[in-house]
Amino acid sequence: MVALLSRMRKEMNGAVADAMFCYGKPYGLNYGVSLPTIRMIARQIEPNNDLAQYLFKQQVRELQLAAMHIAQGDQLTLEEIETWGDGIVNSEIAEEMAFTILRHHPQIGKIFQSWGMSENEFKGYAALLAAAKSNSDILKSCLDSITKIIALFPSSRPIAQGVVALLDSAYAQQELKAPVKELLASLEDSPASDYIREEMEWRMDY
Repeated sequence: MVALLSRMRKEMNGAVADAMFCYGKPYGLNYGVSLPTIRMIARQIEPNNDLAQYLFKQQVRELQLAAMHIAQGDQLTLEEIETWGDGIVNSEIAEEMAFTILRHHPQIGKIFQSWGMSENEFKGYAALLAAAKSNSDILKSCLDSITKIIALFPSSRPIAQGVVALLDSAYAQQELKAPVKELLASLEDSPASDYIREEMEWRMDY
C-alpha cells in the first residue's frame, strides 16, 4: 500500500482535484490523479483480493479506485460483493465498480436484484450500469424492477442515468424494444422519470 500510495502522490494534481465533481460523499483524501493513470498503475500490480479489499477500506480516492482494478471481481462471493458494496459512497466509485468488479461477475442478476432495492442509491447506480453490459436474458429480468428502483429515488440523477444506460442497451435488442416502450409509457411523473423519457426519446429515434 505504501509503495502504491507513493506512486500516486507523484502524479498528484491539485487543480484536477479541485475541478472534480461527483454525486455523493467526498473522499477523505484526493490527490487528483486521473482515472487513466490510476488504472495504469493498478494494472501493474498482480491481482490480489485481500490486498484489494484492504486498499478499498482506506479513505484515499486513488487507493479505493485502484483497489477495484487489483481485485479479481469474478472470483468474489456474493457475501464479499456485499462488503464491497458497503463502500460505494459516491458516483465515481459506483461507476468504476460497475465496470470492474460487477460487470463480469457470474451472479450479476442476483446482485442487481439486491443492490437495485438498496437504500444506497449509488449501489443501485452501480448495479444498473453493470447490468446494462449484460446479455439479453439479464436485461429482460432487470426491466421488471426499474419502476420500483425509480420509486425509491424519484429525484436521483445517478439512478436516472443508470436506468437510461440499461434501457438503451435493452432497446438495442430486437425482442426488448416493445417492453422498453411499454415501461417508458408506464412511468409515473417525477424528476428522474422526466429525465429518463427525454433521454430515451432521442436515443430511440436515432
